[in-house]
Amino acid sequence: MFDFIHISISDILDILVVAALFYQVFKVIRGTAAISIFTGIIIIYVFWFGVRTLNMQLLSTILGQVLGVGVLALIIIFQQEIRRFLMHLGTRYQHLKIFQMLFSSDKGGSNWDFDAIAYACRKMSESKTGALIVIARKSLLDVYAETGDIIDARISNRLLENLFFKNSPLHDGAIILKNNRVWTARCTLPITDNQNIPAHYGMRHRAAIGCTEQTDALVITVSEETGNISVVEQGKIRTMSGANELRLVLGSALGG
Repeated sequence: MFDFIHISISDILDILVVAALFYQVFKVIRGTAAISIFTGIIIIYVFWFGVRTLNMQLLSTILGQVLGVGVLALIIIFQQEIRRFLMHLGTRYQHLKIFQMLFSSDKGGSNWDFDAIAYACRKMSESKTGALIVIARKSLLDVYAETGDIIDARISNRLLENLFFKNSPLHDGAIILKNNRVWTARCTLPITDNQNIPAHYGMRHRAAIGCTEQTDALVITVSEETGNISVVEQGKIRTMSGANELRLVLGSALGG
């Protein structure tokens, strides 16, 4: 009955790979404005397929021309999502030795002073001083560092507290820590496009999510309203119960 259907192992593998690719793309754009655009493109494609089936030449030609430049349009429309997907893919496999040998920028000096970071966050939490601390890992953060002022000083709890002191000229924005040093201050981070973030998270948390969606950085936030300490990684927020939990999370994530 179904002798005309010939499915080989390569066909099954092809289907599985395409399904996995679409699933990863869906995970990246889920919850963003891009999901509506993606849905619209799927609807147009299904409509074009139906028009071709009905042999409606004029409409089929018009839609075919529109979809013919679709690749370029997709790159323009989904440039942020494509960048996020490639960053997610690279972050997942960059621990392989061959990539570490070719592209690793770690030059040592990354024995982090977790105690100083945790203590400073505890003090800022108690005084409800807003803070946004980016901890660099493998991803290059030069594009964000260039928006701020170079500090290049050894990490200490007093320095971190003073940088975020409300009357400090450098308190507005994020600081970036790299190789156990305060690299830059007053940096601007990208705001996330995720529309499913709870309303009680302000711009500081949205900037932290945006940064971790595009890089593998670890971001610490201290809320100015509640004093809550949060750790943001890969677009996910975890609220800490206190400085001790923050110290443990930092040690686990950064290897200490």
